[in-house]
Amino acid sequence: MRVLIAGCGDLGTEAGLRFAAAGFSVLGWRRSPGNLPAAITGQAADLTGELPRIPAGTDVVVIAVAAGERTEAAYRAAYVEGTANVMDALERDGVRPARILFVSSTAVYGDADGGQVDEDTPPAPASATGAVILEAEQLLHDRRPDAVVLRLAGIYGPGRTRLIDAVTAGTAVVPAGSQLTNRIHRDDAAAAIVHLTTRVSHPAPIYVGVDKEPVEMSDVLHFLADELGHALPAAAPASSSRGGNRRLSSELLSSTGFDFAYPSFRDGYRAVLAGEGTRHP
Repeated sequence: MRVLIAGCGDLGTEAGLRFAAAGFSVLGWRRSPGNLPAAITGQAADLTGELPRIPAGTDVVVIAVAAGERTEAAYRAAYVEGTANVMDALERDGVRPARILFVSSTAVYGDADGGQVDEDTPPAPASATGAVILEAEQLLHDRRPDAVVLRLAGIYGPGRTRLIDAVTAGTAVVPAGSQLTNRIHRDDAAAAIVHLTTRVSHPAPIYVGVDKEPVEMSDVLHFLADELGHALPAAAPASSSRGGNRRLSSELLSSTGFDFAYPSFRDGYRAVLAGEGTRHP
């Protein structure tokens, strides 16, 4: 069986290695494919331009794009144009995979004032970039109604150590009030991609990909400070909630039989601090 990962960055590479371990032949598209692990066949491709031919018999396509910068134009090029180009290439080459999965973001949701958010919650992006991601989702479902969208929250893991670095540097901002955060370890995000494309016979159109514990940001920072042996600055009003003040639920994902390796931030960050896992190029 064949898998194409369109946008084989850190997350795509981890997913690709898991596909390969399950016996799939994996092709990874990225601008600079030379550093991909041997288990993944790398091919140079810019998703915003003309794409290489897609091998006949490709069973699974994963679209895992990343914008070069945090601007509306960069997001539109990566998410909307990139997704459209992949769909055009599939049509051009007469390839109809059994499963297409698009890696999206919980940025398509708005602020819920601490309330619960799941797949049935209407999207209401609070940013232009979130609106662009939602547009890409809709474009994909217009062209392939059976495609799967996986909306991931804050991904952390090897090489994704923003909060750890902030605590270590003494620049972490501890919010004085409630500021909920939702996150998922990279390895669980990659495992969810493989699970939804290979082990779920009739997937839903949308899944929320977060761990099992929405948590106050202050609790995460205090946990990391204790683990690292660093002091935190005094709490201060936060200028904004990076991920929206909401409790994201992954119950639908769990109902498919998916098991988290890191069900809470404590499990995941302890693994990161212990140096477990690989940072991919």
